[in-house]
Amino acid sequence: MGDYTEAKVKIPFRSKYLDAVFSIPGKILPYAVILTHGASGDMNFSHLTSLANYLVSHGVLCLRFTCKGLNIAYRTKAYKTVLEYLRSSKDYTLSGVFLAGRSMGSRAAASVTRQADQDNDSFVQGLICLSYPLHRPKLQSKLRDGDLVLIKSPVLFVSGDADEMCDKKLLEEVAIKMKAPQKIHWIESANHSMIVKGRTTEDVLSDINMQVLSWIKEIIS
Repeated sequence: MGDYTEAKVKIPFRSKYLDAVFSIPGKILPYAVILTHGASGDMNFSHLTSLANYLVSHGVLCLRFTCKGLNIAYRTKAYKTVLEYLRSSKDYTLSGVFLAGRSMGSRAAASVTRQADQDNDSFVQGLICLSYPLHRPKLQSKLRDGDLVLIKSPVLFVSGDADEMCDKKLLEEVAIKMKAPQKIHWIESANHSMIVKGRTTEDVLSDINMQVLSWIKEIIS
């Protein structure tokens, strides 16, 4: 576990700026993770700050950002802008980046990952989907799997097996159709918000954080 610092930045996007924060390890690995939030909240959502703090304490540079709005195309363009901002930064020498998000943020990350794969962009090492919203609540006939089945980079899903927006059987069926190497870690009895009756939030987030770091280490080893 190492020390780290944080640096707030404003990333130009269209006619405005995206608020973002770098979590910078004292001893840095040549890999970074970009994190963003779901349909509500912002980059300071507890799940994101917990994961960023955990990853950075193990040497992984983290860049989390806020992008409001419910339009997935808009969110995807914002995510791509953040990726290019990190890529062009002269402050860090990176071998690669993992794109991560929670709920709607993971949909945007998936779309950017698919585009990167189509462009043979080896800088993008993989995709991390926290509570991926595979379908709307009670509307399982329309799946948001278009990007997932085209991705080639490794993918990690961390979802609750009681998630009302990600039926367990349906996600496992999508995983079979995917071209990419993928892993699903189910949080037992967790809903879309990763709330588990009888477990503290801290305990659940610790489980998620360890799974993400372990998977990243597998990919970069």
